Amino acid sequence: MKRNGPIITLLAGLALAAVLITVNLSLTKGGGEPDPAGLGAAVASAAPAASTPPSPTVAASASAAAPDAPAEKVNATWAGTVDGGGATIAIAVTDGVAVAYLCDGKKAEVWLQGTAADGKLALTGKKGATLTGTFGGGKATGTVTANGRKWTFTVKAVAKPSGLYRATATVRNAKVVGGWIVLPDGSQVGVVTVDDVPQPAPAIDPATGAVTVDGAALTAAPVTGVLAEN
Repeated sequence: MKRNGPIITLLAGLALAAVLITVNLSLTKGGGEPDPAGLGAAVASAAPAASTPPSPTVAASASAAAPDAPAEKVNATWAGTVDGGGATIAIAVTDGVAVAYLCDGKKAEVWLQGTAADGKLALTGKKGATLTGTFGGGKATGTVTANGRKWTFTVKAVAKPSGLYRATATVRNAKVVGGWIVLPDGSQVGVVTVDDVPQPAPAIDPATGAVTVDGAALTAAPVTGVLAEN
């Protein structure tokens, strides 16, 4: 029995070695080195996460939230004769507020007011009068409809003292309203109504606006805003 002890010990050692070799071969076939204490998982969890770019929806929402730049307000004056002659028109615009005056220098006239924005003119006057048109490149083009008539025009931008002038007053208990268009060549066209009776307008002094109507001294001022009345 004593002689069998070393043999049994040797056989046990060989069996243990066989088990270790089998385990090592199994790990090698499984794809690599053993991972003691889960070091691979720890390294993976410690790696920084990749940054994710903002989605198109979020970017579009941020862009839409940005306020639009305010539109530049128009300041300009255009004046000249209508197509075919027979009448003169002036359009004065201050900060996008437009006033237009068309007259024949005798008795026909119409005042209109509205807006000038985004290259478009849109004005209205008494008794359904309208002016529609466009502007740009130093000129204004459009159509005026009033009193059953229609005029078309293409007029150029003008600078002071050319432009549109207006005067209102009460002279000897009579209501006086005058309109004048001063053209670049110095000529003037206008109509004055006295208690709603139209007549050719006397000339004004463009430098001061001074004018005499029915013996009364008045001052015609450049039109720069909304009319008190059409």
